[in-house]
Amino acid sequence: MARTPPPPAQQDLLNRLREYLVDEPVTDERSMFGGVCVMVRGKILVSAGKDGSLLVRVDAARHDELVARPGARQAEMGAGRDMGPGWITVAPDGVDSDPDLVVWLDAALEYNSVAADGRR
Repeated sequence: MARTPPPPAQQDLLNRLREYLVDEPVTDERSMFGGVCVMVRGKILVSAGKDGSLLVRVDAARHDELVARPGARQAEMGAGRDMGPGWITVAPDGVDSDPDLVVWLDAALEYNSVAADGRR
């Protein structure tokens, strides 16, 4: 059975993520959390939402700083069930420019390298 192609906003974001992460050890892309998760070093880095939003996994110590950025909010796993510190959802307008997207990817990659080493 053929796969349904992702919605245009999600596909556009995935293309931008792949371009930025071309030199990273991306190990997989899989459907999770209502989006397409990009795995780096065997750990979730980000997830591209169907609406073009971005779920980001960052260091919990930077959570308050980063969630204060435009378009950012505490990530939820269903209504009213937050995913905890270090999980942030960024609205499409919070990642529509390359510099904004890079801020989120850099923060996610920083945490990912620590998490992949088993220190977190």
